[in-house]
Amino acid sequence: MSAWEAVIGLEVHVQLGTASKAFSGSAVEFGAEPNTLVDPTVLGLPGSLPVFNRQACALAVRLGLALGCRIRSESRFARKHYFYPDLPKGYQISQFDEPLCEGGAIEFFLGDEFRSVPLTRIHLEEDAGKNIHQAGGTSLVDLNRAGVPLCEVVSEPALGSAEEAAEYMRALQRVVRYLGISDGDMEKGQLRCDANVSIRPRGETALGTRAELKNINSFRFVQHAIEHEIARQIRIRESGGTLVQETRLWDSDAGVSRSMRSKEESEDYRYFPDPDLPVLAVDAAFLEQVRAELPELPSARHRRYVGDFGLSADDARTLSAERELAEYFDAAVDAYGGAAGAKPLANWIQSELLRELNRESRSVAECAIAPAHLAELVRMIDDGTISGKIAKRVFGDMYSSGDAPAVIVEREGLTQISDEGAIEAVVRHVVEANPGQAAGYRGGKTKLIGFFVGQVMKETGGQANPKLVNELLRRVLDS
Repeated sequence: MSAWEAVIGLEVHVQLGTASKAFSGSAVEFGAEPNTLVDPTVLGLPGSLPVFNRQACALAVRLGLALGCRIRSESRFARKHYFYPDLPKGYQISQFDEPLCEGGAIEFFLGDEFRSVPLTRIHLEEDAGKNIHQAGGTSLVDLNRAGVPLCEVVSEPALGSAEEAAEYMRALQRVVRYLGISDGDMEKGQLRCDANVSIRPRGETALGTRAELKNINSFRFVQHAIEHEIARQIRIRESGGTLVQETRLWDSDAGVSRSMRSKEESEDYRYFPDPDLPVLAVDAAFLEQVRAELPELPSARHRRYVGDFGLSADDARTLSAERELAEYFDAAVDAYGGAAGAKPLANWIQSELLRELNRESRSVAECAIAPAHLAELVRMIDDGTISGKIAKRVFGDMYSSGDAPAVIVEREGLTQISDEGAIEAVVRHVVEANPGQAAGYRGGKTKLIGFFVGQVMKETGGQANPKLVNELLRRVLDS
């Protein structure tokens, strides 16, 4: 065990899925031609005034309630001053000492272990533009992103490893997608992470000197960047050096971080209340309306699937990861009649349904098989109407046609043969037709039973009851 322990806090910017910007009417659209989604407010032109986007508030409240935050009845916008080409006004509209949401936690599983990482706050702010640095020292500025509404989700310094930090990010992405407040696509900049990393001697409580890592744009890079930073800090401390508080830029191509500047404190930004924006008031009735519309979140579903249905942690993680898939699974379990169908349904969804959907790059919403039809298929196996082998054939027809399994079984004549007399006649025929194998089995080569089962199933077109086939074969061969 290392003599050092890491202390990590994350600041994650979530782009809210509004049609227009936070304080003006310009559209929000990824991939538009540079500087085509701008207006006087975004450009900071004299006389332009901000008007807050109500939908951004509704989405932020939805996130805050889902994560168990306290929602302030009154919060305020503040100006955060810094000078950079992608910020024409010279300040960013954000929130400072009176944020919309305080407290709360993000819950997830790291392997089989449940984690709950406390949050400091969630506040609203606008995004800055984007600087595009070119060869030869030229830089271009695209202001399409400037003014896009964001939630900044700030965790307590409560994460202890790079792996845990990456899983925290995945959990937050799942939550914002479940809630429908953002696509959370890191490649499109809809989920961006800054990581504050420090180390301290194991067992101590005082926080060490931290570095802030910026430009982390994938889950893999979150883990790599933090692992690299922890190793860098340990190397400096163990060689007798001194750590400095700084902001570092992660270079994913080189796999290293580089110092950008000394880390700013809040005083450096000269925050003060924005005089052009009123207090943001959220009343109790609005909170209750939003709370009533919240879905069951991934971590809660995960616990229910393990506790109530007896699924493995891996199966529960897969089935709870996306809201559409989780709702499909729950609907299938309900249609089956309860928890007894959960495990076989989970197996069919993961081994057959998801395989076909992934092969065709289709979503669960595009699946032709209704949850009730999948439940019906499992019931038909359970009650002996069809065998597992025939069920796979029926599933293929269901996937392509959307028909109910009973309709397909009737149409194709696929009902399982469970008549003992009919199957015994086939069994005796197969044994008589293969005297050498029969002698081998009776001589101790009992694994040959598989050969005989295969021959009987071939003779019956796969429709014989496998359990009955095994029983009758052993009876005939052992006689």
